[in-house]
Amino acid sequence: MLKDPRYVIAVPDLARSAAYYRDVLGFRVHEIGDPGWRFYERDACFILAGECPDALPPAELGDHSYFAYVLVEDLDAFFAEVTARGAQLIKPLRNEPWGMREFGIRTLDGHRMMFGTPTAPANPALRPNDPVGG
Repeated sequence: MLKDPRYVIAVPDLARSAAYYRDVLGFRVHEIGDPGWRFYERDACFILAGECPDALPPAELGDHSYFAYVLVEDLDAFFAEVTARGAQLIKPLRNEPWGMREFGIRTLDGHRMMFGTPTAPANPALRPNDPVGG
């Protein structure tokens, strides 16, 4: 069983990235004793950020810049919180036919994240915690 996913991202400027995740997305930022890494944590979402100033910027990856789909209990409140703090939307908050209410953002670094919550799924196989294809 898979559980407690962790996301690893490369960022060009760790201090700027940490400030964004703290101030806009409401994450706690953890110093870990290595100046090239910080951990971002909010509830069960955990992101390991490594400073890679010479790496290809995520914004140049197109659709490959998506790195996370995070389930949120009170999605509308979270949406209101992060948009009030200046999150850049790439997808408006809406209900989708695959049984999710969701929205998407682009981070300061150019990574894209989706946030969602289940609605009544049109397809029972799409329910969270159900095995895929089985």
